[in-house]
Amino acid sequence: MKENTMSNLTIDAERLWDSLMETARIGATPDGGIARLTLSEDDRRVRDWLRARCDALGLSMTVDEAGNMFATRPGARPDLPAIAMGSHLDTQPTGGKFDGVLGVLAGLEVLRTLDAAGYRTEAPLMLVNWTNEEGSRFSPAMLGSGIWAGVYSREYGDGRADARGDTFGASLDRIGYRGEARAGAVRFGAMFELHIEQGPILEAEGVEIGVVQGIQGMRWFDLTMTGTAAHTGSTPMGMRRNALLGMARVIEGIDRIAKAHPDAVGTIGFLEIGPNSHNVIPGEVRATIDLRHPSDAVLDRMQAEVEELVRDAAEAVGLTHRLEQISRTAPVVFDAECIASVRTGARAAGYSTRDIISGAGHDAAHAAAVAPTTMIFVPCKDGLSHNPAESTEPAECAAGAQVLLEAVLDYDRRMAEARKGAAA
Repeated sequence: MKENTMSNLTIDAERLWDSLMETARIGATPDGGIARLTLSEDDRRVRDWLRARCDALGLSMTVDEAGNMFATRPGARPDLPAIAMGSHLDTQPTGGKFDGVLGVLAGLEVLRTLDAAGYRTEAPLMLVNWTNEEGSRFSPAMLGSGIWAGVYSREYGDGRADARGDTFGASLDRIGYRGEARAGAVRFGAMFELHIEQGPILEAEGVEIGVVQGIQGMRWFDLTMTGTAAHTGSTPMGMRRNALLGMARVIEGIDRIAKAHPDAVGTIGFLEIGPNSHNVIPGEVRATIDLRHPSDAVLDRMQAEVEELVRDAAEAVGLTHRLEQISRTAPVVFDAECIASVRTGARAAGYSTRDIISGAGHDAAHAAAVAPTTMIFVPCKDGLSHNPAESTEPAECAAGAQVLLEAVLDYDRRMAEARKGAAA
């Protein structure tokens, strides 16, 4: 193999697109989307697909006890820590073809390009597929990377249950992706995660690459409001304990609280009504609350306001309630050196850029607590994501993969030079 020298390397855009479309058939839905939920049979199939492609490249695969997959390509200097690329392969129930999977397959394409050119980096390179990024089946989101980073214990993760009562641990064992490596035992020296923006800014401004500076903070809550299920025809209005009425007050209040804080967003995205019958007053309603802002101090104020809102809504309708925080991710500021490599990579590839903050949570948030990390964004049509209509053009996917390649090579060169200088 050629040693690490400056090379004009270009990713194979057609091969990348073909891989995206091939994996899109695993868990495909009639409306053109993907429903590939974490630790489902389709998740196993796409993991097997990835493992086979990594084996074809001669990569060393390690799977940890949370099901996170790490495929490593040796570098010229095994004393250097690996540079990681990756994202996730699970989707929302109404997912699209690019959210998460683009970051994994672009990392695979980088490794394929280097392999075809016989190009050896100084540091090892690593491809990562994180488990349960979406959180749509097992809450909280980013569970696999959270267990890897020590945010959650293996026991906590194993005990998380889906709506049918199946647990994360049992499902992981069932599909055969419980690895032997302890969570956190596999380490890397830096990570680059390519992702679609999942928002409208890049497309609206006609910018090709988003240089991600960080991720806004995120807090998730489970809320249960409990009243009395009773007959709709025989229970007077003044004697009802309607759990849905209390939740309606909360839903409106979440919207009001978020709008009162600039740059904040607040959402109830999941609602479960019991018994959910035409002629029964709802006796119990479950919901999730999602609060996000770039400042922890603002999130503290929002959380206090939400807690007061829930108490007041329950008291007004005569309900009991349980509000449980299930996830808390602090705002993340990405590594300056990694960001510099993305800028260098985009400039080398000839793409326009703008700095951007991620509004969505990503595994990079947990990775950044352990190693230097950043992200690269490409546009998506109308800013749409978590939707079967999610769309990113082949040229946009190729642009992101090319910048990923250039950024990783730049970081590899600079890390090797820094280590050489320190040794001298």
